[in-house]
This record gives sequence, C-alpha cells and structure tokens, in this order.
Amino acid sequence: MSMTRQRSRQKSRHNTPDDIATQGSGNSSPTFSRGTGSPTNSRSPSLAKRAGDHGKAPKWQNWWVRTLWTFVMIGSFFAIIASGPVSVILMVVGIQTWVFSEVIALSSVPNRERKLPWARALNWYFLLATNYYLYGESILHYFKQFVLMDGVLQPLATHHRFISFSLYLFGFVWFVAGLRKGFYRFQFTQFAWTHMTLLLVVFTSHCIINNIFEGLFWFFLPISLVITNDIFAYVFGFFFGRTPLIQLSPKKTVEGFLGGWVSTMVFGFFAASLLRRFAYMYCPVRDLGMNAITGVDCEPDAIFLRQPHHFPAGVAWVLTRLAHALFNTTTPITSVDIAPVQWHVVVLACFASLIAPFGGFFASGLKRAFKIKDFGHSIPGHGGITDRMDCQFMMGVFSYLYCQTFVHARVVGVGTLLEAAITSLTVDQQIELYRNLGQYLIGQNALPVEMVPPMVTL
Repeated sequence: MSMTRQRSRQKSRHNTPDDIATQGSGNSSPTFSRGTGSPTNSRSPSLAKRAGDHGKAPKWQNWWVRTLWTFVMIGSFFAIIASGPVSVILMVVGIQTWVFSEVIALSSVPNRERKLPWARALNWYFLLATNYYLYGESILHYFKQFVLMDGVLQPLATHHRFISFSLYLFGFVWFVAGLRKGFYRFQFTQFAWTHMTLLLVVFTSHCIINNIFEGLFWFFLPISLVITNDIFAYVFGFFFGRTPLIQLSPKKTVEGFLGGWVSTMVFGFFAASLLRRFAYMYCPVRDLGMNAITGVDCEPDAIFLRQPHHFPAGVAWVLTRLAHALFNTTTPITSVDIAPVQWHVVVLACFASLIAPFGGFFASGLKRAFKIKDFGHSIPGHGGITDRMDCQFMMGVFSYLYCQTFVHARVVGVGTLLEAAITSLTVDQQIELYRNLGQYLIGQNALPVEMVPPMVTL
C-alpha cells in the first residue's frame, strides 16, 4: 500500500507541463505554454476576439434601438405640442394613468386578488376620485369665470371640494367594508401602496397640467430639459464614462452626470431665448381650442422681453479687448441684452441635471427592491413608461412651485372676484354691485351709452 503511494507521488512529481495540459476535461481547462509555464487559454486568439465582438454587439444594438425610439418620442412630443393644450393635457393624463397602472402592478399578487374580486376596481376608483378633485381645482382656478356663469356647472364648482371628499369617503367605506379575514395585511398594504402612488404620480401630474395653463413654455421647456439631460448624460457616459456615480445605478457615471449638466444649461439658455419669441408658447392658456396653426395673441410678460445686463468693469475691459483682437472693432462692450426668463431657465436646468436624476435613482432602488429590470417593456430600449417619466414628475413639481414663487405675479383675477360675489353676496348686494360697476364704467367712458342697461341708470 505504501509502495503504491510512493510511486504515485513520484509520478506526479515528474509530470511535465504537457502532461498537465492533457489532464482534465473540456477545451476551457487551463494549459501552460512550453518553456514558460505561464497559463494560456485553450481557445484560439481568433475565437477569443470573436467572443469579445459578440460582447460588444448587444451594447451597440441597444444604442441604436434606444436612439431610434428617442427620436420617435421626441417627434411625437412636438406633434402633440403643436396640436394645442387639449392634446397636451390628454397626453399627460394618459401617461399618468399608464404610470399608475405600472406601479400598482408591482404590488399585485394574482392569487390573492382572485379571492378579492373588487381589489383592482377600488384602486382605479381612488384614481378617478383623486383626478376629479385635482383637475377640478385646476379648471376652477383658470376658468372660474366661465364655470360660474353656467347654471349646470355652478353648483358643482361651488361645492367642488365637498363633492370630492364625499367621493373619497365612499371609497374609504368600500375598502373597510371589503376587509376579509386572512387578508388584512395584504389589503392594508394595497391601500397604503395605492395612496403613495396617488401622491407621487397624480399630484405631480396635477402640477404639470397647471404648468400648461400658465403657458406651454412652462410645460415644454422643463420637460425638454430633462430629456436633454438624459440624452447627453447617456452620450457622455457611453463614450467617456469611467467613474461610477451611485451604487443604485451602476451604469451611471460621474462623467455622464457632469456632461449632462453643462449641456443642459447651455441648451436651456439658448432654447429659452428662442421660445420666448412665440406667443403660442408664452401666452397663458385661456382658449382650449388654440393650436400652432390658429395661434394666439397676448401681451408678453416682462420676463420674456430682452433687457440690458451690464458687465462689471473688469469683465467689460476683457471683452472689449477680445473683440478688438478678433474683429478689429473699438466699440466698448459694456452690456448684453438678455431676457430674464433665460436666467430662470438656467435654474430649472440645474435642477433638471442635479436633482431630478435622483427621481430616477429612487425608481432604480424601487426596481431593485422588487428584483425587476424595468417597470415594463412598452418602449423598446427604454423599458416601461415609468422608466422614462421618473425624473419628469419631480421636475414638474419643482417647475410649478418655482414659477408660482419667483416668476408669476400674484394678481386677483376676474374669476376670483366673481366667485366672491356669487358665494359671499346676497342677490340684492349683487344687484348693487352690478349698478355701481356699470356707473363707474360709464364715468370712465369705458362703456358705450347704447350698451348701458336701463337698470344701471336707475
């Protein structure tokens, strides 16, 4: 027995590199080159190169698919913008419903839902009730004077919030009445998930639609900033990306993040200078029937008009010297004409580049929690609609709050005064207000005599 072991040890000691190369099975086992003892791969160099080429092929295939569908989405977006505010609002509502469906599907458990037949219907009911409240608020805010003058819509407008709360109470009672033993945890999880989705999706869509009513400029530009940042961050990351940015998204790189930021600011500054020239973009939406062909006319706000911005003395001296060296001109350069809205858009561009991407990182964390790659597969190369809208929701809320705080002047509109007169005054007081206002307009020569009702002159 010991003799056998000694012979086997001696045999193993005298194994040559060629003997080792012949041991094992399969072509992928490591071998050693003659004379050097260094490991080599049994596959030929041509096969290794071919395998590397196959590894690069999916990357470039995804690049072309993603690029193609990016242009398709951009073209569709421009077509809808040109169709008018109604088409844009319907697009936002459709996307919101689509996203709601994809997010709600994450928490779906088919086996349990089969035993709770009204679970999905309740989710969609809460969506409808929330839409009725939020979009009703938008319509009342921007078209109050028209709604209050309609005999059918006036009661709905006057009691809108109470009606909305009543609709929610009906859904709440429906949920409590449907609680079943053995499903309590699942049902309450669904209830919480639905309400968080309504907050993160429907409320943000409400802000985006309010941006539309303030003017298509405030809808189009924030969205285009996110799209621009997404495109250039992908391009810079694809060609120059080396440093990982965040663990949640391994493909995101610092180079792509910074390249997208600079590109988005430059794009936003010049895009604002271009779009401020078109009344169709900067006019508030007061006629839902308008479109790019019919156009619209209004007095532009002061922020859309170019104003001189003076350089500091040192900067003016450098620019004057530079102009003289390049163009042989002696005209001093002391100021530049820039519309104030361009600086506002630079702020929006910084948010779109530095903060809005964290909406995407949040979505990446959510997908990791559910162990999925994409929210859906409706857009080739991009995943689901939620994968493309994750940054837009944060951008929409920020744009709305920023504009309401720093851009739009707080003025009392006709709708607000009309609402106060209808809801707070008696009929006799309304008649008195009517007479006094008519007499004032006559005194200002703002109302022709032939148009004055006899009641005003009494």
